[in-house]
Amino acid sequence: MTPIRAAILTVSDRCSRGQALDTSGPALATMLRDRLNVEIALTACLPDERTELSRQLREWATATPTPDLILTTGGTGLAPRDVTPEATLDVIERRHHGLMELIRRRCYEKTPRTYLSRGEAGTIGRTLIINLPGSQRGATESLEALLDILPHAIETLRGEVQDDGRPEARSITGRVVHHGDRS
Repeated sequence: MTPIRAAILTVSDRCSRGQALDTSGPALATMLRDRLNVEIALTACLPDERTELSRQLREWATATPTPDLILTTGGTGLAPRDVTPEATLDVIERRHHGLMELIRRRCYEKTPRTYLSRGEAGTIGRTLIINLPGSQRGATESLEALLDILPHAIETLRGEVQDDGRPEARSITGRVVHHGDRS
């Protein structure tokens, strides 16, 4: 598999003004590099401004080369200025509720506050966007909840996997995934 290319967008008024240090963005980058050998292609820190966030997400998702994955960190809570989910919904073409459900399910044991995050996930073309909480702990625990499935999700989105449980399936793109749970 070609290495995953990722972009990380930190959403924070204070960090964007230089009044606080971004710890979640660098922690996510380290985790992606160390655990999945991901190439971090782009990073930015922006204030909680819906139009600016939407513009950045769209710009990254249509850049050449296109990142496979865009993670946002911050702006997913209930505060009046938390608008990352809305900015994401402005640009995604297909929502993917299951990824956020998986994060909440897997993180619940550590903190029931996981259900306070309003994060969204979805795709623009062949780029997957996932909103994560802004705290370093919340962001990394949420990403941890997805690490086992992200490579397959990216391969599938790229069109590199024919995800097919039929025993007679033949590869079109070089890879067929046979599911042991099907008869």
